[in-house]
Amino acid sequence: MNTRISAIEHLRTLRGGAQSHLLRASDGNCYVTKFQNNPQHIRVLANEMLATRLGLLLGLPMPKVEVIEVSDWLIANTPDLRIQLAGREIPCQSGRQLGSLCMGPDDSVGCVDYLPRELLERVRNITDFARVLVLDKWTCNCDGRQAIFFRKTSKSQRYTATFIDQGYCFNAGEWTFPDSPLRGAYANNCVYEDVMGWESFEPALSRAEEMDAHAIWQCAAKIPDEWYEGGRVDLERLVETLCRRRPTIRKLIGEFRRSSRTPFPNWRESPADSAVPLAAGVDRARHSVCN
Repeated sequence: MNTRISAIEHLRTLRGGAQSHLLRASDGNCYVTKFQNNPQHIRVLANEMLATRLGLLLGLPMPKVEVIEVSDWLIANTPDLRIQLAGREIPCQSGRQLGSLCMGPDDSVGCVDYLPRELLERVRNITDFARVLVLDKWTCNCDGRQAIFFRKTSKSQRYTATFIDQGYCFNAGEWTFPDSPLRGAYANNCVYEDVMGWESFEPALSRAEEMDAHAIWQCAAKIPDEWYEGGRVDLERLVETLCRRRPTIRKLIGEFRRSSRTPFPNWRESPADSAVPLAAGVDRARHSVCN
């Protein structure tokens, strides 16, 4: 059975640095689609697929990601399927692109990408912001944590968060890990006020630390090779680095906890905290083979 997903209709152009487009696909769903010739880097497609699939394994609320085929015909017959690049407007590239599932073309009616503090504090799954920090530190997300918020009905008083835009994990197109305490964090500290200790990061933290190399490889196995420019050795090195970084996640979160932001004001000190050293220099083995 052919399960390939193809784009059949362009719905609208979306905001953001990757200049994504909302497309309707052959499976009846709508996808936020990042194109290979986006202004950021072709590897952001690979990053989005790998990091999102890891996040889903950690139990984080993230949209399903798929490879979506976009035909030459659709691009030629859709004037809005264009990318602004270096002051020029060029057609989006055809072929295999990255699609992030959305609920439908009318999502924007009940979906926003910003909430004031008084609404942010009442997000139903606000505790997931601590858990997604596990992924962002593990993958060295060099962007701030991005989220969208939606209500199930127009009468709902509270929003639910979904985490999006993993393109700058692994330092975007560089595939390096320049760790820094404030990287990957959400902009507003109020989402971390319920963090009282390491248990606030569970079960994502234990799942990441205990994830075996096979599971990580499975997340990377179906990434189209053109998304990483055929650099199979680079992809292998990236996965090996993720394997080696599993034991460093607590150290990286610890550096963020001790940073000038003071993100966890309600943290309860325990003897175990003193046993977690700083993360400087812990990534020397990033090119070693997975255990």
